[in-house]
Amino acid sequence: MTASIDPTLRMRVNGGAGRGGHVGMKHGAGGTAMRRLIAETLTRGFVDAPLPTPGSIGLAAFDDGAALQIAPDQWLVLTTDSHVVQPIEFPGGDIGRLAIAGTVNDLAMMGATEPLGLTCGVIIEEGFSLETLERVQRSMQAACAEAGVSVVTGDTKVMRKGELDGLVVNTAGVALTRRVVRDAGLAPGDLLIVTGSIGDHGMALMAVRNGFEIEGDLTSDVAPINTLVRAALQVVPGAIVAMKDPTRGGVAGSLHEMATKGGVGILVREQSVPVKPAVRALAEMLGIEPLHVANEGKAVIGVRGGMAVAERVLAALREHPLGRDAAIVGEALAEHVGRVIVDTGLGRRLVSEPEGEPLPRIC
Repeated sequence: MTASIDPTLRMRVNGGAGRGGHVGMKHGAGGTAMRRLIAETLTRGFVDAPLPTPGSIGLAAFDDGAALQIAPDQWLVLTTDSHVVQPIEFPGGDIGRLAIAGTVNDLAMMGATEPLGLTCGVIIEEGFSLETLERVQRSMQAACAEAGVSVVTGDTKVMRKGELDGLVVNTAGVALTRRVVRDAGLAPGDLLIVTGSIGDHGMALMAVRNGFEIEGDLTSDVAPINTLVRAALQVVPGAIVAMKDPTRGGVAGSLHEMATKGGVGILVREQSVPVKPAVRALAEMLGIEPLHVANEGKAVIGVRGGMAVAERVLAALREHPLGRDAAIVGEALAEHVGRVIVDTGLGRRLVSEPEGEPLPRIC
């Protein structure tokens, strides 16, 4: 096994059973509470299980998926995700587009940008609108066409009215790659790129749920980004050493995880982080840190080789329609291991890892 669970989480895994308490909404929100739940309960007995081939990457890595080595230069990458967004249809997308994009993007974050196929399981509440279900299905087809993949098998269940809130979609995906990219790969001096404006998905849902009217564009960024990531990976082979899609927990959550696993600190230059005016306005009104807000069509990318290489990767991203707002936002440090520091231009501040997403049921 090439990777291991965070030592602080391993301590909790070994002593986490048999305690009281109940699951709360924060345990599904992508922050420290969710990671504790996974480490203390859901992965017990699995994290140390032997993998089928030496060098494979499994559950203990806590990455976006698993990577099973099937030949010296070939890896089978697989991932799974469940989707419970509310509302089911929102500005810029719906649960179907979200499901396809989320799974395709998790594969891409491990360097597998050409998925072989997806599975789709749907659990439907009795009384759910067939018209809405048909729209969701068409949306899934369109997202698959964008990603160059198809749903190849699936499952359907129906629950009695009141036993489920509308619709739950589970998707899984498989892909092959010759090089796996880990979220643990950062080293001091690596530069960090965000592939576009942050917080779009979470704030779009926040606005529609609460009826906020904000001047400007508040639309989810949900999209499959495998073709965008493929373009970046091809610029300088081996230069991209770490990737993470900043969904639940936002960019801050992804950076904290990358910093902890890589044994580095991270410095973010606030003025370089792309944030749309409407997202910034709503975040300021609600007192929410944009770095904590979920995205569904972005990636955080670690690049090795200095500014010249990072700028080449950035140029390739900006040539793609989904990467026009990409920016170099920071760097990995040898000091302040596991911490994310924001340089505001007037001073520096620590950004905490969110305990839970400020808006539940977003993906």
